[in-house]
Amino acid sequence: MNHKDRFFSTIHYQPVDRPASWLGLPVPSAEPALLQYFKVNSVDSLRIAIDDDIYPVEVPYDYPPSNHIACAFKFAKVNHLDKPDERTLTAPGFFEDYNDPVDVDKFAWPDPSLYLNRKESADRVAAVPSDRIKMGILWSAHFQDACAAFGMENALMTMFLNPEMFRAVIDRITDFYLKANEIFYESTKGLLDAVLIGNDFGSQTGLMVDPDSLREFVFPGTKKLIEQAKSYSLVVMHHSCGSIFPVIQDLADLGADIIHPIQALASNMDGANLKNHFEGVVAFCGGVDAQNLLVNGEPKDVTKKVMELKDLFPTGLILSPSHEAVLPDIPPANIKAMFKAINQ
Repeated sequence: MNHKDRFFSTIHYQPVDRPASWLGLPVPSAEPALLQYFKVNSVDSLRIAIDDDIYPVEVPYDYPPSNHIACAFKFAKVNHLDKPDERTLTAPGFFEDYNDPVDVDKFAWPDPSLYLNRKESADRVAAVPSDRIKMGILWSAHFQDACAAFGMENALMTMFLNPEMFRAVIDRITDFYLKANEIFYESTKGLLDAVLIGNDFGSQTGLMVDPDSLREFVFPGTKKLIEQAKSYSLVVMHHSCGSIFPVIQDLADLGADIIHPIQALASNMDGANLKNHFEGVVAFCGGVDAQNLLVNGEPKDVTKKVMELKDLFPTGLILSPSHEAVLPDIPPANIKAMFKAINQ
């Protein structure tokens, strides 16, 4: 079975030779140890070495200093690190002192057409081996950005006390992502297989916002983003860290094909519980605990867990770390054990 057949069969709960896999996104500080351990010179070469099925393609967004679409909005009133893995949602935000929805125009909203590199988009996707799944990493985190727009505490208070103001901001953010994604989709038309979008809704023990509020304020934008991707015949992987069990059915109903990342130690997110409730309804990606097991476990422990997951989910689960960011505290030997077990 080739990589693409394995991916599509896995997400449709069809028989596979082994479940599909995804390494995730090693952060820059984790790369040197991984490359040295696997004796390769790039993360792309590492994906070949471990026989991974999915190749992520980051959106080329040329907007300094971060040059990352996840940092497209400069909402913070204070100086702080402006990198995707270091930014904060809790800093005081531009809109914290605004109460009238008409004031939404007072922010200098960026135009993605000025920063999203069309040629580089096509070149990046075309560079992925033709036999692998090409997945655009779009994020489109309209809820998280709305939190940053006010500062998180103020954002959640505004959601309840001044809902029209919150809607004005989150809708404008959603419009930005719809425009940015259309540019990326048109630039890579016919080349992509899947996209990753999402927001973090969950904590370790439950949702950060009650389900009805997500349905009212956040999921209308999620629906638009998913429907846009579907209009280009793309598989949609929806990301949210944490315990999101109460809204998994919502995300499936909105059109998500895959729920990512199955944070294994979060409440109600263990594989058996998810299989019991959602087998055949939506596929999953993740499951290999990156909070404790991959960090502190021995390779034999990793092997055991992967084999347990394969027994539980012979299909329907893309085996992957339980967080997309592979951090430097994960020993490369455990990554090797994980993929060796996946390929057995």
